[in-house]
Amino acid sequence: MSGTATIHDVELKPTKLELLADWLPSQSWFTGKADDLQRVAAYRFVDPDGEVGIETLLIASGGKTYQVPLTYRGEPLDDQFAVLVGTIEHPDLGTRYCYDATTDPVYVAELIRVIHEADNEADLSRGEKSMTVAGSGITVISNAAMEAARLIRVLDGEHIHTAQPLGVLTGTWTQDGTERTEVLATIR
Repeated sequence: MSGTATIHDVELKPTKLELLADWLPSQSWFTGKADDLQRVAAYRFVDPDGEVGIETLLIASGGKTYQVPLTYRGEPLDDQFAVLVGTIEHPDLGTRYCYDATTDPVYVAELIRVIHEADNEADLSRGEKSMTVAGSGITVISNAAMEAARLIRVLDGEHIHTAQPLGVLTGTWTQDGTERTEVLATIR
């Protein structure tokens, strides 16, 4: 298990959906509309150092479901390749810098670890999980040091593996009364 994520029952300003409504339309993979975002489900990983919040939201818009991983930090990430989604004011933790987690090394390392170790999502300190994820473990082949993780952004059930993955992260959630299971990320 990935540990236990501490969940605060607080009002964020802006809300996560308001933050994403400003950011998502500028992403090439997003074809929905900012005014109809709906949170479908979410899962969390835990930073081993306890400094970075790691949450992946499944967001529906325009008939599609998008996977949007975010990291939350107390200080700006000093990395020229990090993509800042925006900031959120948290009443207990103060200003949180929210990043596209695919550009945050803490998320990338944890995603790869979960897949490698056949781990799953974190438990929550409060509230119920809205989805589960499971890493497959990896198939060891020659030198896996050159592996790369690939996140599937649009969850449309049509993802086709173009190369045999070393491992995958699969998620299961209920959307519109139907249980869905899809590959969320691969390591190749």
